[in-house]
Order: sequence, then structure tokens, then C-alpha cells
Amino acid sequence: MKYVLVTGGVVSGLGKGVTASSIGLLLKACGLRVTAIKIDPYLNTDAGTMSPIEHGEVYVLDDGGEVDLDLGNYERFMDVKLTRDNNITTGKIYQSVIDKERRGDYLGKTVQVVPHITDAIQDWIERVAHIPVDGKEGPADVCVIELGGTIGDIESMPFIQALGHFSYRVGANNFCLVHVSLVPVLNVVGEQKTKPTQHSVRGLRSQGLTPQILACRSTMVLDENAKAKLSQFCLLPGENIITLYDVPNIWHIPLLLRDQKAHEAIFKVLNIKGMTQEPNLEEWTCRAESCDLLHEPVRIALVGKYTCLSDSYLSVTKALVHASVSCQKKLTVDWISATNLEDATAKENPDAYKAAWKLLKGADGVLVPGGFGDRGVQGKIIAAKYARENRIPYLGICLGMQIAVIEFARSVLGLKDANSTEFDPNTKSPCVIFMPEGSKTHMGGTMRLGSRRTYFQTKECKSAKLYGCKSFIDERHRHRYEVLHLHCHA
Repeated sequence: MKYVLVTGGVVSGLGKGVTASSIGLLLKACGLRVTAIKIDPYLNTDAGTMSPIEHGEVYVLDDGGEVDLDLGNYERFMDVKLTRDNNITTGKIYQSVIDKERRGDYLGKTVQVVPHITDAIQDWIERVAHIPVDGKEGPADVCVIELGGTIGDIESMPFIQALGHFSYRVGANNFCLVHVSLVPVLNVVGEQKTKPTQHSVRGLRSQGLTPQILACRSTMVLDENAKAKLSQFCLLPGENIITLYDVPNIWHIPLLLRDQKAHEAIFKVLNIKGMTQEPNLEEWTCRAESCDLLHEPVRIALVGKYTCLSDSYLSVTKALVHASVSCQKKLTVDWISATNLEDATAKENPDAYKAAWKLLKGADGVLVPGGFGDRGVQGKIIAAKYARENRIPYLGICLGMQIAVIEFARSVLGLKDANSTEFDPNTKSPCVIFMPEGSKTHMGGTMRLGSRRTYFQTKECKSAKLYGCKSFIDERHRHRYEVLHLHCHA
């Protein structure tokens, strides 16, 4: 098994997840089988109870794992199906070590970060890396590991220590470190500054990890002078320094890596010979170029609760992009905070109210995604009503679908007090109810989670036709409430 570790330096949000996904895609295009692991150095057991505004969306896997959004990128780019164990958190590691200590597995030894926590991290990586995720038998050839956070973060220290040990454990020819770092351009002089990256690499080395490949994020192509400086001070050959400059869409990133021979640099470090081919990215190139050429606009109003951070709905926006490219439309997503559509906002903040309604009225389609809690619910109901009455295409996902049911029950069926028991436990006309399999005392991992099979009672309905008139479909779920069946025939 070969391992490619992707770390980040200087600042967060550089695109480590997209870089790791693109590396995996590039290696797969060379004929190798790939898998991926994301390390998140937070004490939460998983991402299930974290605020989307703080952490981005919670991505749901087939097995019901609630994980970091980067695993969604891995699945989309590499065409794999990951498990909850492909997302390592500090909470999971500490929990497993404490459980072992309680069972007496350590035979009375003093349990410490080194070696017990670091050994648990290494064992977890090695175990999960051998789980097939591409539908074939046997382990993958390469495991791409992304270390979340930034080098220097105190919470990352145990993982950096463990990965240093792990590189020695698996051998130098089986471990490649790709460090993603920022090379800022000062607008005053237009010069690319390499000092932050130099310090980042120095800090990484001081903690026992040496990068073999440097991926430099910048607004423009790295010039030869900057590349020469990085080569000299970071002790890396020039061909191992790659520029990841700003591009129109992220589908160009694998092409950037290919054009700069990143795969050859990785193969050289990992001593991979005779088992690869030239990367075949024709389909990817066509997709990236097609997206750049789109000009006919389509506007989708996304009415949600967490609209201040676009990553809160990352999978939704990616699906919209895929659909728009398929329809040959240039997508514009208009982000509308649901509360801004409510009458209360018209009094408190009339400018925000007018702006929200202007976006809604100019939309070609309305999408209301999932969410929790009652804040913004009335605004979502207003959006659903506006879309229905004005015959604007409406897509409700999770809570968005429940909102459509509530609005229809109130406006069309005459059930004026129709509601979900999530928002009004004592409603006389419950349209959406709590599912028996859920828990009202524990929030984490107690919903209907993961891939579930749904059977169509008739192939004549619109949803069945959209799925190609199949008798059943498998889709991923994440919800505690469902539509009361008494209203399904209304």
C-alpha cells in the first residue's frame, strides 16, 4: 500500500480537500485504485451535531456516517463509496483508546498520547486504507490522506507525530507528503511572496515531517524567480513545486496537476514503476471546458437558514452545477436567508426584505434545502407558496419537502393549523411527524441515516419517471421527521 499525505500551511481554506481529491482522480486516471481518509483534529466524535455555519455541511455516507464535507469531494472526484471510518476525528481516537483502557487492554500501563494515541491513529489509518471502496475486491493501490487544519495548530500535534511515525513504519518508498501552502501576491508591487511558505515548510520539518512535493496556491502562475526561491530554501527540486492558481471552476485542478506532471513526481517518490499509464482525463477536460463556455443563464433561488456560508449546502450547489452543465445553462445561485422573506423583517430591516423578494421574484427555480429548528420556517413556507402560485419550479429537499407539504395543506386543503410536530408538538393537524426510530434525548447519530431503499407504488408518477421508471431507488437520508401517510393521498 502506498500513501499520499496532503497537509496545509499558512492559512486554512486553501483547498486541501479539492487538491487531495484531484490527486486521487489523477492517480486513478493513471490506472491505479485509490481510497481516501480525512483527518479532522476536533474532539467531536463526528460532524453530525456541528453547526453548518461553523463547519460547513454535514455529508452523509451510505453507511449513515455523518462526516466532513471533504469526503463528498472524494466521492464525487474519485467515484468511490467511503465509510464512516474514512473520517478520523480526535474524538473517535480518544474514545477508542479510553474504551481499551477501561477494558484493561493496556494491562495496567500509563496511557499516554505517545505511544498509545499515536499508535491508535496509525493502526486506524492502516486498517481503513485496506477497505475496498470502489466495488472491487482487495485493497486499493494508493490511499490519499488529508490532514485537516493548518500546520502549527495545537490540536493537530498528535496526528503530525503519528504520521511522522507512520512514514517510518511503512517505509520511505511508500509515503509521499504533498504540502499545500499559500504564496500571496502583494497588490502594491505585484510580487509573489514565498516567505510564508518557507516558514510553513520549516515548521513541518521541525515536527518530523518532510514534504516531497509543494503545491502552491496563488492568484497567478508561480513565476520562475519564486519557484527558484522555494526550491532553494525548501530543499526541493523544481519539478516537485506545483502551482495551483485560481481557475474558473475546480474541474480544472486535476488538469493543472496533470499538465505539471504531478503524477510523475508522486510516482518517483513512491517508486511506482511499470504499473501505470498516461492519465486519461478526456472526459474531465470536456466537462471543465464545457462549463467555461456556458453563457445562457439560469437563476436558482436557494432559500435556507445557513446562507451566510455557501459550504453549508456544498453538495446541493454541486448538484445544481452538474444539472446546469447537463442542461447547458450558466448557473447563478441567489442565496436568500429565509427570515428575510418574513413580515417581521419588513419592519425591522426593510432593505433586506426588499432585496430577498427581488431575488425570489427573479428566479427561474426555487430550492429549499434541509435544516433543523424553527428559525426561518415561515420564510420557507412563504417561498414555497410563491413558487406554487406563480408556477415556478420548486425543489424541496428534506425539510424543504416537508415545508411544501405544510404549505399545500394550509393553502389548498384548508388545514389552517397544519404543521410539523418539530415546530408545534401540539398541532391539531400534524402533516409531518417524529419517526419512531429516532431519539428525543440524544442528538448524535439517532436519525434515519444513510442509504435507504424506496419502492415506487406506481411507475406513472413523476418521481418514478425521473428515475427512469425503476421499481425502486436507493438514496441517502438524514432526518428525524417524515410526512404523515394520512395526507399522502390528498
